[in-house]
This record gives sequence, C-alpha cells and structure tokens, in this order.
Amino acid sequence: MDMIKAIFVDRDGTVNVDKGYVYKPEDFELIPGVIEALKKLTDQGILTYIVTNQSGIARGYYTEQQFDALTRYMLCVFEREAIKIEKVLYCPHHVNGTIPKYTKSCLCRKPGTKLIEKVMTENNFNIGEVVLVGDKNSDIEAGRRLNMKTYLVKTGYGKHEEASTKATFVTENLNSAVEHILKLG
Repeated sequence: MDMIKAIFVDRDGTVNVDKGYVYKPEDFELIPGVIEALKKLTDQGILTYIVTNQSGIARGYYTEQQFDALTRYMLCVFEREAIKIEKVLYCPHHVNGTIPKYTKSCLCRKPGTKLIEKVMTENNFNIGEVVLVGDKNSDIEAGRRLNMKTYLVKTGYGKHEEASTKATFVTENLNSAVEHILKLG
C-alpha cells in the first residue's frame, strides 16, 4: 500500500455527535477522541478533508450561511488545537428538498463521489494514498465506488450499520480508525 497522504472524514456522527441537522454552534459537540485523532493526522502531515451531506439546507431547516457559520466555528475549535483541516466539502442538495435551488439529485451527495473526485484530481492523489472514514454506509459506498480503503466507525449510525457494511475496516471511533491508518503507512 502507498503511504497515506489524505483522509476524507464524514462530519455528523464521525466528528461530532449527530443530533439531527446540527447547524448551531451550541449544538456542536465533538465525539470523544476526535481532537486526538485529528491532531495525529496533522502531526503526521496527512491532509484532512471533511466531506458532509447537508440536506438540511435543501429541506429549509437552515441556510448555507448558517452552515458556513458552524463550519467557521468548528474550524476555529480545531485551529486552537493546532489541527489543520484542508477543506470542508459539502453537498446541500436533496431530491426531497423544499428549497428549489437545492432540490435535485446530484453526484456530490454521498454515496456520490463528485466532491471527493475533485479533490483527488486537484491534488493528483491515487487511490492507494487516500482513505475514507464515516459512520454510514452511504459514506462507505462513496469510498468503495472509488476503490479506496474505507472505515466504518461505530459512533453515530455506525453501530446500526455495522452488520450490513461493506467497509474495508470497522473501528470503534475516529481515533481508532486513525491509529489503524497510521499503522498501514
């Protein structure tokens, strides 16, 4: 296996507690071990991308501006811990949306791969240099469609999806996934 250069990490249920359409800073709660995991990635020079479906925008539960405000808050929390996030990639679309601008089927909503493919192309990553970590089989399927190694974490929905997952690996949480990734290369 090639040396891991980048990791794509789901947000809700993997990085933060999935409380259902989290968009307010006061509702944003990190899952235990996430700071340690992301710090290890930063310290090892592994580029970290957060990739998240945000259908709450299409459904009218919150706006893109509210999502952006929460993203800035999250990044500030990470910066205080000397954690570097390369980019937060998100899909605001959903076929059952109520906001016409965002109501559609798209290729960027996981398990679609458009957001991840764009980063891989821009950075010339090959499949052996990247991994994906998430708590839903839709996350895992996005990685599988690109033939990358995938990790289902048992936080968020992961404990319910474990029995039916096709993930390469199943781990307790992001921190245990990162420890395994670092051992791989």
